[in-house]
Amino acid sequence: MPITDSFKARLYPQLERITSYFGTPFHIYDENGIRSTGEQVKETFGRAGIFREYFAVKALPNPAILKLMHSMGFGFDCSSIPELMLARQIGATGEEIMFTSNNTSQEDFLIAANDGGCILNLDDISLVAKVPVMPDLICFRYNPGNRRTGNTIIGRPEEAKYGVSHEQIVDAYRQAQQRGAHRFGLHTMLASNELNYSYMVQTAAMLLEMCRQLELKLNIRMEFINIGGGLGIPYTPEARPLDLAAMGREISQLMQNFKTNYGYSPALYMESGRFMTGPHGVLVTRVINRKEIYRTYVGVDSCMSALMRPGMYGAYHHIEAPGVKNQTEEVVDVVGSLCENNDKFAIQGTLPRLSEGDLLVIQDTGAHGQAMGFNYNGKLRPQELLMHQDGSVELIRRAETVEDYFATLRFEENILAAGK
Repeated sequence: MPITDSFKARLYPQLERITSYFGTPFHIYDENGIRSTGEQVKETFGRAGIFREYFAVKALPNPAILKLMHSMGFGFDCSSIPELMLARQIGATGEEIMFTSNNTSQEDFLIAANDGGCILNLDDISLVAKVPVMPDLICFRYNPGNRRTGNTIIGRPEEAKYGVSHEQIVDAYRQAQQRGAHRFGLHTMLASNELNYSYMVQTAAMLLEMCRQLELKLNIRMEFINIGGGLGIPYTPEARPLDLAAMGREISQLMQNFKTNYGYSPALYMESGRFMTGPHGVLVTRVINRKEIYRTYVGVDSCMSALMRPGMYGAYHHIEAPGVKNQTEEVVDVVGSLCENNDKFAIQGTLPRLSEGDLLVIQDTGAHGQAMGFNYNGKLRPQELLMHQDGSVELIRRAETVEDYFATLRFEENILAAGK
C-alpha cells in the first residue's frame, strides 16, 4: 500500500542526506509505524481475552526489529533453528517462543529443548514419537484439507505439505498424552496476505469447534488457539486494506460465545509478520542506467537479491520517485543487473521520466524483502536501516561484501580417499 503519510513526511525530506551518508541501496524501516501497528493489534484483539502476537521472524529476521517487538510484549514464531537462536539472543525465553517447523530433524528438536525450551508446534503426527523428550505443553498444526480453501500464495490445504490432517488430529493429541504431555494448544495457517477479514474469523471458528471436539473425545482442553498469520496488506493502490476492527469484533464475540457455552475460553494467539512490518519498510535504490530498445529500461543499483517478490511471484510493489521534478511520464521496466529476465521491480510501469542519479523508493518491503534475498550471480544483499521515532537513522545490518560471499570457500582440505 502507499507509504504512510507520517513515514513519508519524515523520510522524503531526509533522503538525500541519508543516501549521502549510507549510500544505496538499502531497506529502511519505520519504528514509529511498526509500534503503531503493534499497539493497534494489541488493542483490537485484547478484547478477546488473553492475547499474544508471536511475530513471524521469517518476515524480518533482524535483532533490532525483534527487540522492538519484544518491548511491546510480543513473542516470536520461529520456523528454523537460526530464527529460534535470534529470538533467544534478544532475550525471549520459554513460552515466548513458538517453534513451528516442518520436516523437522532430531537435532532441531534437541536445540529447541535447550535454554528453557519453547512451545513446540508439531507439523506431523509421525514426529510425536521422534521428539526426544515430550514437553509438558505441546501444540499441533491442524490442516483441515478440503474443509477449507486456501489462497493463491499458500495454496489449497489438501495440497500443502504442512500440518496434521483432520483424520489424524485426535490421534496426534492422544499419542502426545501417552508420551507425557498434559498441556495443549491448537494451531493452523491456511492463507497468506489475506485481505478478507471474514476468512480469518472463519479460521478462529474452525479452531474453536476443533477445541470442543478434542475435549469431548480426549477430555483435554486447549490452553490457546493460534489462528496463524496471513493478515494481508494492500500492495496495490486500489486494494482495500484488511478490516482489522471488524475482524477483532467478530473473533472476540466467538471467544465470548465459546466461554458462555463451555465455561472457559482458550487464549488467542496469532503470528503476523507481513501485517506488522510490511508497510513500514521501503527499498531505496538509485538509477544508474537507461536503455532504449523495444522497451525503455531503467536500471537501478539493486536487484532480486534485495527484493525477489516481484520476480518470484509477479508481486506488485508501488514505486515513487521523490525529488524528480520532471512532470513528463513514461512507461518503463525497472530492472536490476541479475542475469535473469524476471529481475524486474516494475513491468511497464508509469513513472516520471527518470535520469541517472534519481532515487526510487520501492514500497512495502518491510516483510519478505531482505529476508528472502539470495546470492545467485554473486549478487549481494543490501544494508538495513531503522528510522527511530526521534528521526535518527541507525544501521541495523551492514551490506554483504565480496569477502562474505567467498567465506565458505575458505576451508581446510578434506578428502575422502577412493575406496577399493
